[in-house]
Amino acid sequence: MFALQQVFDYLTLDIGIDLGTANSLVYVKGEGIVLREPSVVAIEKDSGKVVAVGMEAKRMLGRTPSNIAAIRPMKDGVIADFDITQEMLNYFIRRVQKGRGYKYITRPRVVVSVPTGITEVEKRAVRESALQAGAKVVHLIEEPMAAAMGSGLPVDEPIGNMIIDIGGGTTEVAVISLGGVVYARSVRCAGDAMDEAITQHIKRKYNLLIGPRTAEDIKIYIGSADLLDEELIMRVTGNDLMGGLPREIDVHSEEIREALMEPVMTIVNAVKSTLEKTPSELAGDIIDRGICMAGGSSQLRGLQSLISRETGLPVYLCKNPETAIVEGAGRVLDSLDLMHRIEVMVR
Repeated sequence: MFALQQVFDYLTLDIGIDLGTANSLVYVKGEGIVLREPSVVAIEKDSGKVVAVGMEAKRMLGRTPSNIAAIRPMKDGVIADFDITQEMLNYFIRRVQKGRGYKYITRPRVVVSVPTGITEVEKRAVRESALQAGAKVVHLIEEPMAAAMGSGLPVDEPIGNMIIDIGGGTTEVAVISLGGVVYARSVRCAGDAMDEAITQHIKRKYNLLIGPRTAEDIKIYIGSADLLDEELIMRVTGNDLMGGLPREIDVHSEEIREALMEPVMTIVNAVKSTLEKTPSELAGDIIDRGICMAGGSSQLRGLQSLISRETGLPVYLCKNPETAIVEGAGRVLDSLDLMHRIEVMVR
């Protein structure tokens, strides 16, 4: 019986998925990260037919003809459009299976990361989407736990580990010890909220309308949460709200920093709130070990130093912020025992 189970496990494709608001990553057991695509789907409005998924669809954002819509089916870390998410997962799983069909004879087992604090309905939506997309079994793992594991924190030890995972839709702050989440806080404020704050600032100050891709570029190239050694300038193009014609302006990093203060301080306050709820025995560990940051939006300039100054604690960015969650899901796939222990946490 044991030998048969080993054969079955060998012939089953194990997949870890970081189903993010902005980007989705897929990990295959034994191979590592095999796919990284934006969480965007382009469809024909009349027929509902999928035209493109991932990077090809993202290029269409704001540039589609009237009969095609480019949609981001994930909002604030959870499914906003069930059918489109299912199509996107279908595409990812098919892409991963392509060229591997000779080896695997069963449908894949899938581990999907989810934000802490999501409802049972939202969890069910994730499971159902993955099952409908072709998964045989679906396991869920909380994002901060996956991020902590993928960052290399000793989550199984009796030590307090604090992780801040800042993605596209949500910021997850958690204290982890002995393989469990001691306390977690999830706020629906992250990279997308930063982009929206920049969009609204440009609209108010310059009477100029810019798209989400331009706002994201501004955040990446000149955005900051703390003072810079050398302030930056970026030329930005948008549509004048009065005349409707294209217009160029120069945007300064100082004003973008000011525009980002509201979402940034929401994240800082979530960190402070989590520290206040942390048991004193674990707080000492966090003082000694510091706070680990992960997630694509954690790379905002100056955010690390701002959080450190506001909390009085050492803060550091993990070596793989954009891939920490999916690598954590991969670690779960590599250990069946760990998979069962972690799944119990996701109720």
